[in-house]
Amino acid sequence: MPATTDHPCFQQPENENILLWRYMDFTKFIALISSKSLFFCRADLFADPFEGSYSKANLMMRQYVYKDMKPEQFLNMTTQMANYAKWVREWTYINCWHANNYESAAMWDLYTKTNEAVAIVTDYKGLKAVLPEKAYLGLVNYIDYEKEWLPEGNSFYPFTHKRKSFEHEKEVRAIIQELPIQGKKITVGKKNSISGININIDISNLIQKIYVSPTAPQWIVELTKEVSEKYEIYAPVIKSNLYSSPVF
Repeated sequence: MPATTDHPCFQQPENENILLWRYMDFTKFIALISSKSLFFCRADLFADPFEGSYSKANLMMRQYVYKDMKPEQFLNMTTQMANYAKWVREWTYINCWHANNYESAAMWDLYTKTNEAVAIVTDYKGLKAVLPEKAYLGLVNYIDYEKEWLPEGNSFYPFTHKRKSFEHEKEVRAIIQELPIQGKKITVGKKNSISGININIDISNLIQKIYVSPTAPQWIVELTKEVSEKYEIYAPVIKSNLYSSPVF
């Protein structure tokens, strides 16, 4: 079964043929194709401290949204909501992609530490096809956390929204929540000892093209071709011409 895309928390693109890019250092590329899996990182381990949080506007507007609640009930609900939102980040796993029909100079700089780097390219429908049903796939919504209400009522909402400061990422997210359950009850408060999960996929059908960093030496291009063929990835390997000589 493909990834789940009909969930109300997950906005879908108008065109499923939009290209998706994942920029990475060469060592991560080797790990990807040798393991034939995508790594989903724990949400609380991302650099953005707002990951999985509600907006400041929510804090201010709740008193009006829930105005019919008794004060004690309102306090209990908002306290539980905040504690749960903090905790559930440990059990929410995310795999991120950049949606863009063109190569991005900014993404090379942001997500690769050296010139020994590659970007794998697929499209939205291709990623959707190789992911399991338990993965939820959709676009990230960028809002003003100072002024805009972030929907409440589902634990996915805080992970499908980010601050407008990150709008340049044009992010597509695959999200898996695997909450600890004992019997029939979620064991809220339990700590997570792992940093993420690997999801096995058909990597050869996922990768459509492989771009090598525009500043990489030629031997990285040749090595990328060699290791790709070793792991039966026959997508074309392209040296980025982002910084080639201009025409005047």
